[in-house]
Amino acid sequence: MCAVAVLPPLGGDFSFTFPPDIRWVRSAREAVRTALAARDRSPEGEDLVEKTTLLTSEVVTNAVVASLNSVRPSPVALYAAWTPAGAVRVSVHDSAPGVPQPPAGFPPPEDEHGRGLLLIDLYASDWGVCHHTPGPGKLVWFTIAAGLR
Repeated sequence: MCAVAVLPPLGGDFSFTFPPDIRWVRSAREAVRTALAARDRSPEGEDLVEKTTLLTSEVVTNAVVASLNSVRPSPVALYAAWTPAGAVRVSVHDSAPGVPQPPAGFPPPEDEHGRGLLLIDLYASDWGVCHHTPGPGKLVWFTIAAGLR
């Protein structure tokens, strides 16, 4: 499924590349929110927008942190596209090594980290990590279908 996730977005969809700085997470999240809200204004669409925005924030945060912790921090790229089946696919690429792994269990309430991939696993219809992207690093992607979960 990685070959589909690394394709550039097609008409009406978008990409956004930004420096590896945690302050850009909000901009990435709001870009996805705006693009989705402009496309679908139904009540079901509002749920899709909220879930997609939440998961985008988690994936982008992970990518920015991974990039900042790498030897040579590099920009992070976000792609959002509608699939032919009407689902939303968000893909985030960073050039840092490593593979994000969900924790074995839910972290204690006092922990500030460790919930992102658990949320993705809970709300996404499908998700994964691709290593055979153009250049170094990885691409983390997720799909959310309207009306699911």
